[in-house]
Amino acid sequence: MVTGRGSATAAAPERGAYAAVLLFPVLVLAGGLAGFLAPGAAGLSGWVNPLLGLVMFGMGLTLRPADLALVARRPLPVALGVAAQYGLMPLLALAVALALRLPPELAAGVILVGAAPGGAASNVVAYLARGDVALSVAMTTVSTLLAPVLTPLLTLWLAGQYLPVDGAAMAGSITRIVLLPVVVGLAVRLLLPRLVARALPALPWVSVAAIAVIVAVVVAGSADRIAGAGLLVLAAVALHNVLGTALGHLVGVLTRRSVPVRRTLAVEVGMQNSGLAAGLAAQYLNPLAALPGAVFSVWHNLSGAVFALLCRRADARRG
Repeated sequence: MVTGRGSATAAAPERGAYAAVLLFPVLVLAGGLAGFLAPGAAGLSGWVNPLLGLVMFGMGLTLRPADLALVARRPLPVALGVAAQYGLMPLLALAVALALRLPPELAAGVILVGAAPGGAASNVVAYLARGDVALSVAMTTVSTLLAPVLTPLLTLWLAGQYLPVDGAAMAGSITRIVLLPVVVGLAVRLLLPRLVARALPALPWVSVAAIAVIVAVVVAGSADRIAGAGLLVLAAVALHNVLGTALGHLVGVLTRRSVPVRRTLAVEVGMQNSGLAAGLAAQYLNPLAALPGAVFSVWHNLSGAVFALLCRRADARRG
């Protein structure tokens, strides 16, 4: 969910975007700590799906017809990004699970993160990295619209060997908590553009508050096992994210895309809708399987900020 679409040289929007990217993981981490210290928060599990729907409704409110029209005008880069995301990230997740010999619950959780659509924060990171923001929004939108089909199929295929997966039920949930809220949000923006425009600055903070509560519930559900698994999960999440970002950039290089498009591909492939993955894992897999999604929610904002900083330094060196 992008907080501003303007000139990359505008200081105020950039400061606001950096603040969002850096504060989001702090707030999400606070939610995780609250869940760890108050295991009773697991009783709020019934709120997870409504909160995910709220996040996706907010994403729909940020969309414009121009974002969707870009898919028709520039189908190749959009298709490259979405294919790389759904093709590389799930397989990378499986490779990480095998390489680190993750327990079945954690392996399935990492794979579900890899099979999730693009993360809304990727649009902000693409903006900070001086990538192609319009393309980032289009990629996130298309991957989200495909999620009801591809996320359960990929999870069933790759994670089914670790834990039982009800692919049909998962597809139904994704349709209800992802696809429908996004479509409704887009419709509301078309019908009430002025009202939505006034609400846009607050939407990222509403979303991160919802994700923080989701993480608190997820952590509370497996608080007794986090101490032993925390470092292993962090290693898996960091490896998955960094490799995905690097391979996304490599796809752009090999297909001879421009530098802004390469950066956008790197961000879109590397950043996942980990809040969705955590919620689905808690509901359809195992409370511990939701832990990788919760950790990813913190990690990918931090790594995204570092990636954006490296991109801007590279621009400065080129003069």
